[in-house]
Amino acid sequence: MGSRNRRFRAGTFLLAVMALLGPAPAPAAIDGLVGNSFTIDAGAGYITGGDFNRIFFWGFADGNTGQVQYPGPTLIVNQGDTVSVTLRNGLPEPVSIVFPGMENVTASAGVRGPVAAQAAPGGTITYTFSAPRPGTFTYYSGTNIDKQVEMGLFGTILVRPAGYNPLDNTTWRAYNDNGSSYDREFLYVLSEMDDQVHAAADAGLEVDPSTVVTRYWFINGRNFPDTMAESFAPDLPSQPYNCAPVMHPGDRILLRFVGGGRDLHPLHTHGNNANIVARNASYYSTGTVVNGYADLAESSFTVTVAPGQTVDAIYEWTGAQIGFDVYGHTPFDNVTCNGVAGPSPGFDNVTREYCPDHTKPLPGPIGSIQDVANGPFYSGSPFLGATLPVAPGTNPGAQNGAYFFMSHSHNEREITTNNVFPGGIATMIEVDPYWIPLVEQPPTP
Repeated sequence: MGSRNRRFRAGTFLLAVMALLGPAPAPAAIDGLVGNSFTIDAGAGYITGGDFNRIFFWGFADGNTGQVQYPGPTLIVNQGDTVSVTLRNGLPEPVSIVFPGMENVTASAGVRGPVAAQAAPGGTITYTFSAPRPGTFTYYSGTNIDKQVEMGLFGTILVRPAGYNPLDNTTWRAYNDNGSSYDREFLYVLSEMDDQVHAAADAGLEVDPSTVVTRYWFINGRNFPDTMAESFAPDLPSQPYNCAPVMHPGDRILLRFVGGGRDLHPLHTHGNNANIVARNASYYSTGTVVNGYADLAESSFTVTVAPGQTVDAIYEWTGAQIGFDVYGHTPFDNVTCNGVAGPSPGFDNVTREYCPDHTKPLPGPIGSIQDVANGPFYSGSPFLGATLPVAPGTNPGAQNGAYFFMSHSHNEREITTNNVFPGGIATMIEVDPYWIPLVEQPPTP
């Protein structure tokens, strides 16, 4: 059985927009089941949309807990592992699982299916495969695919590269190359739903996938602002995975994108471009690292994720060339950057500051909250880690003086929930000042 990997951050808290969610710790790494032998159950349940609508779905559950979830449990394995996945089918029709990118896939028991051996209703089947290379992969039902993927039968597999040690951050790489090194990692599984199709299935009616009209768009099974809730939030039992990255200036954040549904999703990150280092676990490198990235990496302000596709991208924010000292340092503060009182080359790894802008004043007056893109996340001050009196209704998460950058779909309809804006595929990337600890709980081996 796989053991649950749950990591939480201490110190700073992410708060949802407009006080809809209370203070909650955010994980600093990807939640999932760790091991090489897993039991998962196919079953039915309900998720809660950002509009508080209860939506019937089919999903996979951790066989240890029986809690069906959307998307299915993330399976975290090591390169070279022989992996077994036992599927117990609690649904009223046959279900199978396909594992794109895995090798030597075999199945014990089960019955023949159109794509893969499948478990009959009430039946059990065990799949065995090898994980030949590191990267981000999907798994999903290979039976009646249009219907069952729409209903929620899909998930993610992470394959750690050889030599990975969860307790040694010098080994944290997505691939066997330093160009894929990272400080923290987060998972974005992008998907969508037609709640009317799901309501028909709930009523026992025949589901026609050709009638799908999408009304809900998700990151890790959540609509904004629920994307900002903590992992395993008690009011989201079937939507356990957090999707609100947290970082310090200068951190390398590995964003693992998965196209979990039928639509193409263009995910845009504010604050900086993301450097795409792999698609479908194919690493963009000839073995050379250029400026810290794989030599074939793509810098893009929008990461486009096709159905069934995975994309690995590295995101950084340093404050470089922003034009002022992000901490508001002045020549009288006696705070140096790489030991120099004023502007100097490089990036200070202690203060996490871009040194050429050290002690430079803000180039203009401080605007009102209405002039700041952070909106209710605005701390009242333009300086990282600084706060001023804030307007009524300002999100309490601004009190730590963090910067918040939106991360959202560039398809306008996808940032709605059942035609209500804002919602859908949107979250925040929180940049905390360097003195705020981002403490992680090591995963269970």
